[in-house]
Amino acid sequence: MSKIIILGAGAAPGVPSLSYGWGDCNPENPKNVRSRTSVYYDFDGTHILIDTSPDLRLQLLNNNIKHLDGVLYTHKHADHLHGIDDLREINRIMLKNINIYAQADTITGIRERFSYMLTQPDHINNVIRRPSLIPNQIEWGKTFIVKNVSIIPFELSGHNAISTGYILNGGEIVHISDFKFISEESLSLIKRRPKLLIIPLTTPFGQPFHAGLDEVLKYIEKINPEHAIINHMAAECDYDAINAKTPDNVEAAYDNMIFETKD
Repeated sequence: MSKIIILGAGAAPGVPSLSYGWGDCNPENPKNVRSRTSVYYDFDGTHILIDTSPDLRLQLLNNNIKHLDGVLYTHKHADHLHGIDDLREINRIMLKNINIYAQADTITGIRERFSYMLTQPDHINNVIRRPSLIPNQIEWGKTFIVKNVSIIPFELSGHNAISTGYILNGGEIVHISDFKFISEESLSLIKRRPKLLIIPLTTPFGQPFHAGLDEVLKYIEKINPEHAIINHMAAECDYDAINAKTPDNVEAAYDNMIFETKD
């Protein structure tokens, strides 16, 4: 059995946002309060984080997360990356390095913005003063392993940054980040029916670099997971309104949402 926690369910502005406030979201529903997106996976004791939201410190505190075996990055936008410095607290607790994994463009972005955080496999930074992360460059379509969990990264297309999705634990879970469309080549890497698909929706009507609800639902139908969670929602996405437009096996995410797969 695997445990998944949606640490943050929001897009870059969060909800409420500074510019749009609550937007179309009902402020009386606490599930409409959204921090920026990170997702935590516990695969029978292997602890993996996808993306480091700018709100990561509170997300880790709220869920008592103190150990990570690896951190996967989807792309280099600030709402997915700029909480990276909070990993220093995990370094301090574990007193060892953390391996981070990303495609070349994202690794370059991390080196340019956060070079002080990186180290070599045979060296641990002084974790009292600075984080200690080992960068691992991945390639789309090539399997890598975090502890005992197999992971296949795949290309997501049409976003305004190079973006990566992940097939986790032998295909049990598929995690999709920001995209406008997904190629047939990428979809062909999903070899089995996933127990869970996590897929983003920034606004229901879509944008030049983000799929809208109709497109997201078509991809959910094509991938055909047992269950799907729609994540990464901006203030245009009211929790109840999105749920009302989805099939029974699809639901909107909310901060600190827990999902467990069945064996």
